Amino acid sequence: MSDPTPYTHGYGAAVLGSHRARTAENSAAHLLPHLRPGQRLLDVGSGAGTITADLARIVGPEHVVALEVGEESAALTRAELERQGLGEVDVRVGDAQAMPFEDDAFDVVHAHQVLQHLPAPVQALAEMRRVTRPGGLVAVRDSDYEGFRWWPETPAFDRWLALYLRATRANGGTPDAGRRLLAWAHEAGFTEVTPTSSTWLHATPESRAAWAATWSGRITTAPLADQLEREGWADAAEREEIAEAFRAWAQDPDGWFVLLHGEILARA
Repeated sequence: MSDPTPYTHGYGAAVLGSHRARTAENSAAHLLPHLRPGQRLLDVGSGAGTITADLARIVGPEHVVALEVGEESAALTRAELERQGLGEVDVRVGDAQAMPFEDDAFDVVHAHQVLQHLPAPVQALAEMRRVTRPGGLVAVRDSDYEGFRWWPETPAFDRWLALYLRATRANGGTPDAGRRLLAWAHEAGFTEVTPTSSTWLHATPESRAAWAATWSGRITTAPLADQLEREGWADAAEREEIAEAFRAWAQDPDGWFVLLHGEILARA
């Protein structure tokens, strides 16, 4: 099965280096108090697999199914789970907007930074609701790129954001998904929804370096760089200027970059 829609970020080293730093604690804290051993859990868009691994250790790997859109991304999940000794997790390939599962199959469905990339996010939420048993829980977290803020003011970052928003929207995504989650959940038929928000802050030397590394890499390598070049939106020289701006920002002791995320817990 090939990926049905373009994934703006791709699966290069710059992306995976960032995604592998994600844990259940730093990315799914809104869900953790509700998890118990033995729950049947579906992780939609498991990606690098690190969050999946943490969730599997809580509920039991034999109770977890991970869903990825294509074989390339599913292989990444499998490799990480095997590395962590959690090979019992069942990794499947399928579309979050038309899931290959029966009704009421899971107690918990989790998705982190997934809906922003889908052309039909409400349909995906409706599918999550369908495959969750009555009284079960759907937990979703997505970024709101237009809510990101940084210091010092950097024109190159303004340009970076404009380019990213244009690229991801051209690929059918919704980069301000975080602010829309509550409305989307209601549209998908959920009536009991708890909304929250949280942030990631890059303001230490280590976190600035990591954030600069991921975006200086993403803006200068495929697939984002190829898309920007192909569409005539930013040539190689401009992309390198943006990458250098990230690297210079990372060295600034006053550097600050905060990422806004929306979250929902929705009862099926």
